[in-house]
Amino acid sequence: MKKFAIAAATATALTLTMANAAFAAQATQAPMMLAAGEATKAKEATSDTWITTKVKADLLTEKGIPGSDIKVETNKGVVSLSSDVAVTDSQKEMAVAITKKIKGVKAVSADGLKAE
Repeated sequence: MKKFAIAAATATALTLTMANAAFAAQATQAPMMLAAGEATKAKEATSDTWITTKVKADLLTEKGIPGSDIKVETNKGVVSLSSDVAVTDSQKEMAVAITKKIKGVKAVSADGLKAE
């Protein structure tokens, strides 16, 4: 009878230990999943920021383009170019071509560039 009582107590202790471990694993996984989602958003924001910076830098260094007058915005890899100063059709085409060459750019909208 003692052996049975010891075996039952051991089985109960192991069951409770395993249940606690499983519960603890579930409790810690949810925040990790949330953190992974937040990390994806942060990575996306960083990518957009990087793309915007790279486009702006390339436009500023390109001769014949008024890079300092062109505003660059990026949202999920889609780059929007705009300006308050008129640019020629050639400058507009060149700005779009430069932007499309940058890694991570999915699309370019140059509707905001005023043409002469």
